[in-house]
Amino acid sequence: MNADILIIGGGIQGCATAFHLARQGASVIVLEKDYVARHASGVNAGGVRLLGRDMAEVPLSKASMEMWQTLDETLGEDTGFRRKTLINIAADETDIETLKAREIRMRAAGYAHERIIDRDELRAALPHVHPSCVGGVTSELDGHAIPYKATSAFRRAAERHGAQVVEGAELTSLRQVGSTWIARTPTGTFEAARVVNCAGAWADRVAMMIGDHVPLSHAAPMLMITARLPHFAGPVVGAVSRQLSFKQFENGTVLIGGGAKGFADRDHNTTRLDYAKLAVASKTAIDFFPIMKTASINRMWAGLEAYMPDNLPVIGPAVNASDAYHAFGFSAHGFQMGPIVGQVMADLVLTGATPYDLNAFRIDRYDRKTL
Repeated sequence: MNADILIIGGGIQGCATAFHLARQGASVIVLEKDYVARHASGVNAGGVRLLGRDMAEVPLSKASMEMWQTLDETLGEDTGFRRKTLINIAADETDIETLKAREIRMRAAGYAHERIIDRDELRAALPHVHPSCVGGVTSELDGHAIPYKATSAFRRAAERHGAQVVEGAELTSLRQVGSTWIARTPTGTFEAARVVNCAGAWADRVAMMIGDHVPLSHAAPMLMITARLPHFAGPVVGAVSRQLSFKQFENGTVLIGGGAKGFADRDHNTTRLDYAKLAVASKTAIDFFPIMKTASINRMWAGLEAYMPDNLPVIGPAVNASDAYHAFGFSAHGFQMGPIVGQVMADLVLTGATPYDLNAFRIDRYDRKTL
């Protein structure tokens, strides 16, 4: 099969890139080794978070947040997006000083979307928060979505514009012959003029086939969801200095994350839970919200996620091959950036340019540091 562009990986970055390319008239094939949204893009916490981003990510994250507000209309499907205020709780005055220092940096850079709140405003927004908490920081555009629904919505919208998605197509080789990229999989051979690497936890292997090397690691962040509880938390909740992240859905269930990691076996496509760390995560949720003592955990799971040493993604062109591009290594916070990353990759592939500064996301940023 031939196409203008071959995308490796059927997560939200790959499907969003396919959508933006296909709707501009490019022919696109997406190769997914398992099925669309099988890994991180389908099993993450669904956080649509601008709050607390690394300064290098803020411009992309802000643009993506604007796209989320109307994404259901853009894709013609429900992504599960709900706009909710996000609050990171300050447990003590040290956390408040951390927030004040960040606020100075944010204001100096011209950003005003994060706002520090005091104890009274925190308790007004979250009446069940532990009374010892002293305040926090909030971003009012943030919210959450349903990861599998959102990724699938991008996939189907891309397909409506003519993109082809091939599942069960694990890449066995990828090489450039002349001006053609040739990808071989157990399901067939695919050719394209350009290739985009969105292979998530396996992206370092694809990058190596392209000719680029990158210090990518992988892990298995874990999540838990409770049985239904009385509604007690409208905003999405995090913490300034502790591993806490949860959101309560409309049906009363509470999804608890926070970054605790289980055991990842990339070679066998599996993860295994670390129950001791899940217990710690549960206790943290109870520490901040004593009402959570009454919660019953209904289900727990983990997904394979790719991490870069600096927790910043790789976004941009390959450095050791022509007509090849990368978007991976989102380090457990890439879901929110999916819409804009798809747009950026499409711009790079079709025009060679993007209005965003991608220097912090270069694939060779570690090469340059060691020279």
